[in-house]
Amino acid sequence: MMTTALADSATMLRRNLKHMLRYPSMIAFMILMPVGFLLLFVYILGGTIGPAGHTGRAAYATFITPGIIALTVVAASTSTAVFVASDMTGGITARFRTMPIARVSMLAGHVGRGVIQIVLGMVAVTAVALLCGFRATASATHWLAAAAILVLFAFALTWLSVALGLAAKTVEAASNAPTPLIILPFLGSGFVLTASMPTAVRWFAEYQPFTPVINTVRGLLVGGAIGHNAVLAIAWSLAITAGSYLWARALFRRDPVRT
Repeated sequence: MMTTALADSATMLRRNLKHMLRYPSMIAFMILMPVGFLLLFVYILGGTIGPAGHTGRAAYATFITPGIIALTVVAASTSTAVFVASDMTGGITARFRTMPIARVSMLAGHVGRGVIQIVLGMVAVTAVALLCGFRATASATHWLAAAAILVLFAFALTWLSVALGLAAKTVEAASNAPTPLIILPFLGSGFVLTASMPTAVRWFAEYQPFTPVINTVRGLLVGGAIGHNAVLAIAWSLAITAGSYLWARALFRRDPVRT
């Protein structure tokens, strides 16, 4: 049974990867949106924001790159919600349900494609950040640890996007559902230190899921204390994954195929 589910999931993953390549605009948005924010903050706002706490634009680029990478995860998650909603409303899910395949493979294929797309996006955005002055002082071990935290968080947000795509009634609604997540890196430690925020905003910024992820990645890549951020980042990722998986499974089981 497990072997069959894995084989079916691999088949669905190949199908979704081919589907992704047919929509290059999705890939372009995933990369251009965070790159646009990177260029905006470093070259336009960096002269005002950066020197206030950092020595020059390159130092500010190094500071905000972990937040930009987290923003890439959100940008890529939007396409997952869209693809899931498209399958649900386009009739393909109805045909899959009639086939002798593991039902979990239909969702697993979307999750696998989403994580692969996010990883490719993070690599591309990191390359642009290096051109903009980002400099890491991390060892290979620290790079691997940062990548593991980011992939785990990407896995969590991908499952959340799958659930949002299943909950959406139309493809248009699915494309807007993950949008509020884009605000969270800004209301966290992605672009400024949380200590500089008003008390109420600072409390929210310090306890929302993006902040420990960003702080952990920043500490691993450019040095600095990580403290309990790594534990919180892993805990948030596991909690989001578990909650989103249960929500997605419930929606997929009870929801009739939409046309």
